Amino acid sequence: VGKKVQAIYLWWHKPVIDKDLLQSLPNLKVIANSGVGMDHLDLKLVASFGVKMANAPHAVSSSTADTGMALLLSSARRLVEVHNISISPSMEYCEGDILGVKVAGATLGIIGMGSIGYKIALRAKAFEMNILYHNRTRRKAQEEQAVGATYCKKIDSLLQQADFVMVVVSLTPQTHKLIGRRELDLMKPTATLINISRGAVVDQEALVAALQTGAIGAAALDVTSPEPLPRDHPLLKLKNVIITPHLGTKTDKASYMITEEAVQNILAALNGLPLPSEVLPS
Repeated sequence: VGKKVQAIYLWWHKPVIDKDLLQSLPNLKVIANSGVGMDHLDLKLVASFGVKMANAPHAVSSSTADTGMALLLSSARRLVEVHNISISPSMEYCEGDILGVKVAGATLGIIGMGSIGYKIALRAKAFEMNILYHNRTRRKAQEEQAVGATYCKKIDSLLQQADFVMVVVSLTPQTHKLIGRRELDLMKPTATLINISRGAVVDQEALVAALQTGAIGAAALDVTSPEPLPRDHPLLKLKNVIITPHLGTKTDKASYMITEEAVQNILAALNGLPLPSEVLPS
């Protein structure tokens, strides 16, 4: 059976790709991933077997950007908290001191201005936000102007100015715990951290401490480490935290488009053509 397999489509990191599996599939040509993040794959190991790899950046960018904005707005207006008040049996009126944060005119700092980060900037512009961004490479001037974004060469400058910090980077050895105690201490005490990348990009122990001590105001997380968190994890007990179960791409259309993009990459590899979304080991 192993000799017949020429392509693998990974859905939510399954199957696990290791040396034993790769050795058992001598005719494997391509692995197509259902999403952008490739941190669950040893890219160099896969490449050493002559196997090509592809992800699905085009299919997921809009849905993930929507998720980022949904978390920002939900946290700013305390939607989960007031929803629970609204459906409680003892509800008579909502306390006047449950005040949200105004989004229009606030500053959004985007860490990672790839295709998803740029779509977040487009959405934030429509919400009349001031946009800062930090990225390994600066965007073209016309792209910055189109969304009114200002480049911050140093992440510290972004962290100090932003009312909302949105993390949209890939998980790599360089971005592991990119947001730690030092970075959280640089943020405003009223600021909100939003993570739609990978849980390990944020030092969760440092985040818990920052939220408990008021070093930052709130957090909205679509990703954690691990997923799901243990049921006794302190993040689950904090009022100023919203957690969603890795919803990023989970829409009906995105799931279809992800599969479509994967099939395009697989067919290209099997026919000896360039892969539309090839990922190379760094």
